[in-house]
Amino acid sequence: MIVYHGSYTVIEEIDLSKSAPNKDFGKGFYVTKFRRHAENWAKIIGRRHKTEGYVTEFVFYDTEFTERLCKVKHFDAYDEEWLDFVVENRNPFGKKHDYDIVEGPVADDKVQNRIGHYLDGLISRGDFLEELKWHEDTHQICFCTLKSLLTLQRTDRKQFSLLSRIGEPIVEKLVTDFSFDEQTATDKFFTSKIFAELDNTKTKLYEKDWTEIYELLLSELKL
Repeated sequence: MIVYHGSYTVIEEIDLSKSAPNKDFGKGFYVTKFRRHAENWAKIIGRRHKTEGYVTEFVFYDTEFTERLCKVKHFDAYDEEWLDFVVENRNPFGKKHDYDIVEGPVADDKVQNRIGHYLDGLISRGDFLEELKWHEDTHQICFCTLKSLLTLQRTDRKQFSLLSRIGEPIVEKLVTDFSFDEQTATDKFFTSKIFAELDNTKTKLYEKDWTEIYELLLSELKL
């Protein structure tokens, strides 16, 4: 899937530490499948920073492999579950979810105002959800963890995404060296402690060459 991120600058590298908290789907890197929405946001945020604003284009690898790799939550529409989830995430004292990727509709300015009215008791839950049925289609995906960023790649870059650069050659090497089938090799890597460490910004293991990570994996698995 082609997705877009609007900002005041081109996104060269995604740094989740710079992401703001208490957004619709929590702290993370947000994209949308609607380019016009990314362009509109780029203009708004660009004016704030006195730039033209930019839209960076990505490929999101939305596959069964991604579903195995990440814990994913999909919201297909504005509904009660979506409302409760957004309210919880926008609450500074709310419970933080443990999803890697969350996809669903956007609580834009109009919807946010009505959420405020709902929370203040000025509109009933039923009436608010009925209003949302007539809201224009919106879309956003939030990448909440480093693991989730393995599934995202800029379209204008020739180098492989992290998913391709690290995961694919390691799985292929396990298949070649130990005659595992692809499913077994995939499960061994993505359930390993080494893979979990790729999500650790302190170790910066994700910056190493895949061959180094492979050797660490072999040591862990005692292969």
